[in-house]
Amino acid sequence: MIESRAEFEGEFQRPPGGGPYGGPVDKHVDYAQVDYIADRYVTVTAGRFLTPFGIFNERLYPVWIRFLQPDPLILPIRTAPSDGAMFRGGFPAGSRANMNYALYVSATSIGIESVDSERHVGGRMGFFFPGPRLEVGGSWQKTLQDNRKNAFGFHMGWQPTTLPLSLRSEYARSFEGSGYWVEGAYRLSRVPFWQKAMRRTEFVGRGQQFSVGAIGADAEDALDLPGANTREADFGVNYFLRDGMKGIFSYGRQFSSAGNFNQWSFGLAYRFLIPLGQTGATGEAQ
Repeated sequence: MIESRAEFEGEFQRPPGGGPYGGPVDKHVDYAQVDYIADRYVTVTAGRFLTPFGIFNERLYPVWIRFLQPDPLILPIRTAPSDGAMFRGGFPAGSRANMNYALYVSATSIGIESVDSERHVGGRMGFFFPGPRLEVGGSWQKTLQDNRKNAFGFHMGWQPTTLPLSLRSEYARSFEGSGYWVEGAYRLSRVPFWQKAMRRTEFVGRGQQFSVGAIGADAEDALDLPGANTREADFGVNYFLRDGMKGIFSYGRQFSSAGNFNQWSFGLAYRFLIPLGQTGATGEAQ
């Protein structure tokens, strides 16, 4: 399988003296990889891929999946894309759990800004318990250039069978900084009154904290990390207009020695699929 994702972001302004709008356009390749399913327990990946450090970067980043539009404060820690090879998969770990893993190595890639990467090695391991619908796991990464330091993290996800509730959390620690986030979402699908109108509504919340590392202000700004110890609380509402489309609203308040401020987010996410060929008897695109 071949898969890829790229981002193009522009900032356009009209010159003070008038004239047409213009401005820079940033281009960035998130991943461009080839996946080979060797057997039921391992998939081999080569190319540029999302670094499997924690879970938000790989599993929760798309706006139609995430609960809140703003990124967690610790997201930039050790999650820059890697250029190299990865082995990943999963298998039963006893009768009540499944283990998933990812092992990867990245090479230094410089000269092309949109696909740059550093030299490192790392892995992630998690255990999923189908009964309680709980996953716990950890991540580790070793930088093989410059400071040659270690980074590690932990993650958790839980969806109880008795409630339309989802809980997620992550912790990360590295020379760039450390912190955590905890978030939850409750879908009003079981409200006894106004059920038809309320079942499309989801209330979400997140609490998080970040502690600065020892990389300096310039590096923090380049990674989009806070320049001071920061705490933040976010609350929001998602409304599912129909399958594949949802409205997003959230409010956050950030507290730090650099100043306190509010953060308002509004969005509309629409996800669509277009078959690239004829469909088979099972209805899947070939």
